Amino acid sequence: MSKNIKHSFVEKRVGWLAVFMTLAISIGGLVEITPLLFQKQTNEPVIGLKPYTALEMEGRDIYIREGCNNCHSQMIRPFRSETERYGHYSLAGEHVWERPFLWGSKRTGPDLARVGGRYSDEWHYVHLMNPRDVVPESNMPAFPWLADNVLDGKLTAKKLEVFRSFGVPYTDEDIAGAQAAVAGKTEMEALIAYLQVLGTGLTQAK
Repeated sequence: MSKNIKHSFVEKRVGWLAVFMTLAISIGGLVEITPLLFQKQTNEPVIGLKPYTALEMEGRDIYIREGCNNCHSQMIRPFRSETERYGHYSLAGEHVWERPFLWGSKRTGPDLARVGGRYSDEWHYVHLMNPRDVVPESNMPAFPWLADNVLDGKLTAKKLEVFRSFGVPYTDEDIAGAQAAVAGKTEMEALIAYLQVLGTGLTQAK
């Protein structure tokens, strides 16, 4: 009977109910998250993982700017239906240098976690210019302006510096040569370079 009275006391007082709900959620969250902070597989890159090149980094920013991550996920779940279609399931060690993470959950288009090397650069070019030329049933928009927009690389070195502060092992030489590495390249070339490297870190590890 006393337990019912205690429950009734809490349930009738919104302030106490909120306090106990917050406490319960916090404890549950700590139990779930804290062990991951100390696990090697979630904190160390897979063997063979390489930082994005300057051009790939610019391509990643274009990928985000154009909203590609709104329709494409980059996370393959460990289920047979996923791995048979997309390849090996995603590992935390592949994404330790990602800021922000682009895992996503919405798949208007297919998952791109393992798209690197699956198609040629020419295929990606045609697909981005007009997706229906290679996938007739596609509802993906075209991105022809990417072939006209040219990069100047003025902020590329700064981007690498920021990522180095997150622990990505960029060298002074990488940063010093970043602008020259992308200047004069089109946004199309940068985006294709980024797509072609997705998922290849795990392949190199094997």
